[in-house]
Amino acid sequence: MMENESMVRGFKVFNPDWTCRGFQYEVGKTYEMEGEPVCCSSGFHFCTKATDCFSYYGFDSENKVAEIIALGEVDYESSDTKCCTNKIKIVRELPWDEVLRIVNMGKDCTGFRNTGNRNTGNYNTGNYNTGNRNTGDYNTGNYNTGDYNTGNRNTGDWNTGNCNTGNCNTGNYNTGDYNTGNYNTGDYNTGNHNTGNRNTGNRNTGCFMTEEQKISMFDKPSEWTYQDWLGSDARYLLNQIPKNVVEWVCSEDMTDEEKTEHPTYETADGYLKVLDESDCGQLWWGSLSDCQKNTIKALPNFEPEIFEKCTGIKIDCKS
Repeated sequence: MMENESMVRGFKVFNPDWTCRGFQYEVGKTYEMEGEPVCCSSGFHFCTKATDCFSYYGFDSENKVAEIIALGEVDYESSDTKCCTNKIKIVRELPWDEVLRIVNMGKDCTGFRNTGNRNTGNYNTGNYNTGNRNTGDYNTGNYNTGDYNTGNRNTGDWNTGNCNTGNCNTGNYNTGDYNTGNYNTGDYNTGNHNTGNRNTGNRNTGCFMTEEQKISMFDKPSEWTYQDWLGSDARYLLNQIPKNVVEWVCSEDMTDEEKTEHPTYETADGYLKVLDESDCGQLWWGSLSDCQKNTIKALPNFEPEIFEKCTGIKIDCKS
């Protein structure tokens, strides 16, 4: 979309030597070219939103960022706010601390598109996070929901490890509290793959068990042991379901309810949406091949309705 000559303010990122696509720029100067500007073809490119600039340049403090004014014709053909003009003025350089304030919704952040305060990393919601896409406070790692987690994809507080749901777990994939080990469901388990309470040992279901039992699947007895399940291709596929996927929703795509829940959208021109587990699971299911889907549907006693209740994933009878 082409507009006639007007004054459009925006931002532009340059290499550390103030070059862009081989052209040398200087702060305070105006540059002009002959002909009409065409995005991604000819013209001086810029973005009306500073955050969109970093879709084309790395988020690197060594790069130069400047406020600009487009003084000529402007072409707006782009999926974001990328534009180009045939006449541009480089108004002033933005210090990196000002860049951080512009691209983050919080304060004192070192990173990109953080919502919260004093985050180091990208896309964090909360305070004092080190890592990426954390929701909560004082997390070290990625995709954590909760507080004081060390590791990745934890839901809860004070977990050390990965993919824990609960509190004060040491290990991976624990559901419950105060577990030491991996894949425990319950409380105070020492060992691995326990379901129940206060078990000492591995792969026990129940209380005070000493031998491995056959497991039920889809509410019916099966011939599988828990070890069979752990080594199955179906379990391997299910472990690929993404957790806490986030996406940036522009203000023009927000519902009235989302605008009410996220009043800062006007300043940020949108908000960071965290998809729930069922949405993540449905996206994952749609990405599987027919062979992979059949591997999961071949589980003992498979029931689509139960599968949906447990995972939030709706399986079409044709899929």
